[in-house]
Amino acid sequence: MPIRKRYMFAGVVVAIGVALLLTREAGQTDYAASIEEWRAGRLQRLTADDGWLTVAGLFWLKDGDNRVGSGPGNDIVLPAGSAPASVGVLAYGDGRATFTADPAVVVTSAGQPVTTLALKDDTAGPPDLLSVNDLTLFVIKRGDRYAVRLRDKNRPDRTRFAGLTYFPIDRSYRVVADWVPYDPPKTIPIPNVLGGTEDLPCPGYARFILEGREMRIEPVIEVPGDKELFVIFRDATAGAETYGAGRFLYAPMPEGGKIVLDFNKSYNPPCAFTPFATCPLPPQPNILPVRIEAGEKNYRSH
Repeated sequence: MPIRKRYMFAGVVVAIGVALLLTREAGQTDYAASIEEWRAGRLQRLTADDGWLTVAGLFWLKDGDNRVGSGPGNDIVLPAGSAPASVGVLAYGDGRATFTADPAVVVTSAGQPVTTLALKDDTAGPPDLLSVNDLTLFVIKRGDRYAVRLRDKNRPDRTRFAGLTYFPIDRSYRVVADWVPYDPPKTIPIPNVLGGTEDLPCPGYARFILEGREMRIEPVIEVPGDKELFVIFRDATAGAETYGAGRFLYAPMPEGGKIVLDFNKSYNPPCAFTPFATCPLPPQPNILPVRIEAGEKNYRSH
């Protein structure tokens, strides 16, 4: 081959190599940017007025009248200085809760003053919210029990929030796993911090290789009609670098026998930020014997 053509050929090879390198680097940059965008959204949701940092109380309802206020003798005790001594009464029975406001107190729901209101809980969509100054109350159902959850926009854990920390972004932890469907789909018991379990639909399992070992994860459908699968897992970083009880991850629905598990988007459950959450715990198959150095690290409040 003439020297001139050899140089031309070599130049083409170099140009192609440079183009491939730039394309690969651009792809890595785009991926890192997408993770940074996800992290920004995560932070925004956590610190919002209705984020988990505002959750300041959990009160299990008893049959009959449950008195609400900041004064002594109340069943649902609100922060002193944030609400009057008496706010009203929440009557509960047979899974139904009705709130009646103290005539001297302004309580609103959906921006409208409330005198008496039958409260919808969170089992079939967003619950009815009651607002008193910067406090919000609503009814939740967990198992066969009902409770009032309290949010406080001025909760110290929110006002003194120390920020989130993460492992470095590592694209190798974006795992494209084989998807093995259950036929028929089954339910699996998901334990929770309350000591109970909830059976949730599990349509199949993800199978992948990590650190040279085959791993399996069973995602669940958190709410009927969800367009994503919910993964509750724990790995060998738990209790040190990451939250001891495990972490959460959402994955798009499987396609073509594959499912993407992006552990760079794994994050701490609400229980890492408030003692008043009712978090699910990883089922036994999702306790992984390897270190997953990706996603959100344990939250340190100090």
